[in-house]
Amino acid sequence: MPSLTEALAVTVPERLVGATDWCTHPAGLDIARVRGTKNPDRAAIAALTPDLVVANQEENRQLDVERLRAAGIPVWVTRIETLEQALTSMGRLFDEVLDVGTPDWLAAATQAWAEPAPPGPRVAVPVWRDPWMWVGARTFTGDLLARLGCTNAVTAERYPKLEPADVDADLVLLPDEPYVFTAGDGPEAFPGTPTALVSGRQLTWYGPSLATARTELLAAVAPWTSPRTGRPGYSQL
Repeated sequence: MPSLTEALAVTVPERLVGATDWCTHPAGLDIARVRGTKNPDRAAIAALTPDLVVANQEENRQLDVERLRAAGIPVWVTRIETLEQALTSMGRLFDEVLDVGTPDWLAAATQAWAEPAPPGPRVAVPVWRDPWMWVGARTFTGDLLARLGCTNAVTAERYPKLEPADVDADLVLLPDEPYVFTAGDGPEAFPGTPTALVSGRQLTWYGPSLATARTELLAAVAPWTSPRTGRPGYSQL
């Protein structure tokens, strides 16, 4: 899980011995790779003789967790659907399990997200296309949107499949992961609706990126929020 890997690499780099192929931060991370979250190489994991494997309920399969545990490898599984859960879970991992106290980035993230946000626009966040899939309710990203003062235009739970024409939003945020939306791949699907390219790491990760994510994401939605009324401002005056 990239969020967990980055959190560990930044906080306790000497303890991190392996990560998935998708773990890209910090840059230049030079450790053993054990394939992906859905198809981990359990033999390679066992060969690293870890004291603990850290997994995520949404990203990792229960079968892999059970087989690792059956092999005598302890597995810590996180369940993250809200910002509060993310901050609490990371705090427990580093303070109670790893016994290193609260990392500076976690303290900074907790303080940053404690600030109230002005009312923002009605937004939608696709995470894939062909088929189109969206961030819905009961998701970490959905909770971040609410804490940014935004209303999620997609009210179905988890990650529903909807065509762009069926989503009524003031603004569409296009992240660069898991699908890599770009200026030439994504905005054309929303004629008449403003779009903004954003960092998927800032929008979906719950590690050290949380310390700066609020500021960056508020800057992305600010042009569509009127400073006078707190309502979506289409004139951008």
